[in-house]
Amino acid sequence: MEEHQVVPDVLDKVPANVLEVRYSDLVVDLGTVLTPTQVQNPPTYLKWAAEEGGLYTIVMTDPDAPSRQDPRVREFHHWMMVNVPETDVSKGDTWSEYIGSGPPKGTGLHRYVLIVYKQQGRIVPTEDKRKKSTANRTSWRTRDFAKANALGDPVAANFYQAEYDDYVPKLHKELASNITQ
Repeated sequence: MEEHQVVPDVLDKVPANVLEVRYSDLVVDLGTVLTPTQVQNPPTYLKWAAEEGGLYTIVMTDPDAPSRQDPRVREFHHWMMVNVPETDVSKGDTWSEYIGSGPPKGTGLHRYVLIVYKQQGRIVPTEDKRKKSTANRTSWRTRDFAKANALGDPVAANFYQAEYDDYVPKLHKELASNITQ
């Protein structure tokens, strides 16, 4: 995470544990290069060292928007689940619906960081952000969200890298149509 500057761009320090992440049969391993086509749907498997009865927040963010060389919109958050009991993501509350990787053409590799925080109690979203759109997702800061919700340091994290492929225009078109709805 330090080698790829996830620390300090997104996190202050490397979490104690690596978040296990899979997209079907593809394993994310601290910088694995995947394609937007491969990650167009949410991960099929997430696992971390969870405490019995614990509630967790999962964040997926891209600190490289619009590019790693020019991250002026840092960060764009792609997904957020709150109130996840232990590791059962299906029983958590969707704060932001999953948006797969969609780096613009010619912007090189982007880092997509998945982070897990242990919550002190239930989190109630302050507004409905579940829609699959880009609203309220740019210039977002994982650190600020963690601080505002007293999440403390992350318990686990992992990341992959992706760059433009032929799926990206389809994703951008879908997101643009959601803005007008």
